[in-house]
Amino acid sequence: AAISLLVGGIGIMNIMLVSVTERTREIGIRKSLGAKRRDIRSQFIIEAGTTSAIGGLLGILFGCLLATGIGTLFGGVLAAQMGGNVTFNATPTFEAVAVSFCVSVGIGILFGYLPANRAAKLNPIDALRYE
Repeated sequence: AAISLLVGGIGIMNIMLVSVTERTREIGIRKSLGAKRRDIRSQFIIEAGTTSAIGGLLGILFGCLLATGIGTLFGGVLAAQMGGNVTFNATPTFEAVAVSFCVSVGIGILFGYLPANRAAKLNPIDALRYE
């Protein structure tokens, strides 16, 4: 699980670094019009958190569907083999879903901070010259 969280975080960081590179001119315009570093930083951190939240919601949906499907499949197999009075329940709890969502958003914010900080530190003149 830790490896998959690390890989997901690196993926979000790469997406955000590309976003910062593509929007360098926009960042320069915003900074030249008076945007502060924290404004630029918060924009990119919110974007990283939103991206990871959408990924977390899709993961939770897929996980719940998979758990329900596997629970039904195993329940049917066990009932057929054991004589019908065996049940198998694989439904995720609300607490597990909430923790997984919070971890997903936290990883996105954590790994999105470096690109957001890089965007906030751009010099407006250099950013406006960037092609």
